[in-house]
Amino acid sequence: MPNTQMPNFQIPLTAQSAGSATSEMLETFMEFPVPLALLDSEGHLERVNSRFLEWFGADGLDAASLRALAHEANGMWRPVTAKHGGAVVRVRTLPLHLSQRILLILEYPNGGEHHGELDALHARISDLEQLAATDHLTGAWNRAHFDRVIESELARSLANRQPLSLIMFDIDHFKNVNDTFGHAVGDTVLCELVQLVRSRIRASDFLFRWGGEEFVVLLSSAGYRRAESVAENLRQTVASHTFQGAGVVTVTLGVAEHDGDEDAITWFRRMDDSLYEGKQSGRNRVVVARRGNSDVWAAEGGGSALHLVWQEGYECGDPTIDAEHRELFLLANKLIDAALPASAEPVAVKAALEEFLAHVQRHFSDEEAILARLHYDKLAEHRRVHAGLIRRALAMAAQLDAGELSLGTIVEYLAQDVVARHLAVMDRAFFPLFRKASTASSATPL
Repeated sequence: MPNTQMPNFQIPLTAQSAGSATSEMLETFMEFPVPLALLDSEGHLERVNSRFLEWFGADGLDAASLRALAHEANGMWRPVTAKHGGAVVRVRTLPLHLSQRILLILEYPNGGEHHGELDALHARISDLEQLAATDHLTGAWNRAHFDRVIESELARSLANRQPLSLIMFDIDHFKNVNDTFGHAVGDTVLCELVQLVRSRIRASDFLFRWGGEEFVVLLSSAGYRRAESVAENLRQTVASHTFQGAGVVTVTLGVAEHDGDEDAITWFRRMDDSLYEGKQSGRNRVVVARRGNSDVWAAEGGGSALHLVWQEGYECGDPTIDAEHRELFLLANKLIDAALPASAEPVAVKAALEEFLAHVQRHFSDEEAILARLHYDKLAEHRRVHAGLIRRALAMAAQLDAGELSLGTIVEYLAQDVVARHLAVMDRAFFPLFRKASTASSATPL
């Protein structure tokens, strides 16, 4: 049996480049004295280390076993029969989330216990993987990580019929910042910009540094209208910010939603064309490619398919909140019906929108009062989200007055903002309050 003494992997991370992190990760993997392999998400063998080759050869486990292991990446040890020689091998699978790979660890039963060292290896590789995926100056994801995630995000978008959008932006006349104030100030501007952008996008969105002063935001469950709103918010936020050592700078942004079955390169080129148009037309502006799957899917659905459907799981247990949520669904569907192309009349759409907005404002006020009585610890954040939803509804009213409000915008706001993100996610966080109140009430003697 080869010597399996473990090296020390408790090495602090430093601000090294992604390339050196990748090299260290590969060296750590190849030289580790226990057999290791990397599988893709489907269980295909991508790489094995030196000890794996020494003990098992290049194809030590059969393909069916590898596929089964890929679907059980839970960190548990399990016995597997090796392909050659019939030896029983202990196998452990650990996920590497960023690269969507699986670390496969193999040991003979008499190979010794190395759980601590193997956990340290997994942690170290995960740390290096994070470092290799991150821009070392700004902390944003890097371009290599974009290449890793874009195909899986596209597949998820098409499978779930949820729109996916890209925003690309760069700093206007950034060369002047470097030439006037120096590259150190330019670096500070880039880092501050990343922090500003992160404060204005959701945790589920990705921010990448594309190169130099160029950045890309990948927005999940967002069509081009929502992406335009996000981009405009970013533009205004940057323009109103005073950057340390440089003062005021501006950004130009291009927006494109994925459309049809176009590949990532074609989609990216449309976004880049929008950015170029923004630069050519004066900078400090947002330019949008106004087409995407969100329009196609809305049109394919027809009227009844666009309706919001109330589900029992939306009920929290408070009669006032539940009744107002059900009324919200009724008024939302009334607004959708009024805006359908076959029957759309601006006067009717405006009346339905005003009725919906009045109910939403009253409901938010009632809900906040109830949560305040129960001392909800996330009430301040909840109030901010309510205010944002009302602002977006008022913006739709302004679009309607200008003749620019579309059915797609209304459906995206109601289905995504109000239901998918707010009611089904944020509201559910306070549901336990009412279960506790119900339990306390039932325990109180008459």
